Amino acid sequence: MARTHFSGPVVTSDFASVTQITSAATAVVINAAAGVITTVMQNIAAAGEVQFTVTNSKCKATDVPNVAIRSGTVGGTTIASVTAVADGSFQITLSNEHASVAETGVLLLNFVILGGKA
Repeated sequence: MARTHFSGPVVTSDFASVTQITSAATAVVINAAAGVITTVMQNIAAAGEVQFTVTNSKCKATDVPNVAIRSGTVGGTTIASVTAVADGSFQITLSNEHASVAETGVLLLNFVILGGKA
């Protein structure tokens, strides 16, 4: 099995951005290997979560999409994770781990899709 070692960040020129509209559960379309998603203002209850789909033609079911919160959290203790992957899309779940405070921020989410192998 071949291994790849990185001495620095993975860099791609295939980058885009998109802004979510309507609600925190509204899907977004962004056809790039990496980018930033600006969410609507969140209203994730304490200990609650919300999911939305990222439609992306670069994503294959065998890939490994990664997501991280760049900024924008207000109030809660919010975690972003990829919870489903399919050909042409992946799902992001935003979980508020705080026991009593809601998340009310507009989040900037960085993502990158790492190519997998079947």
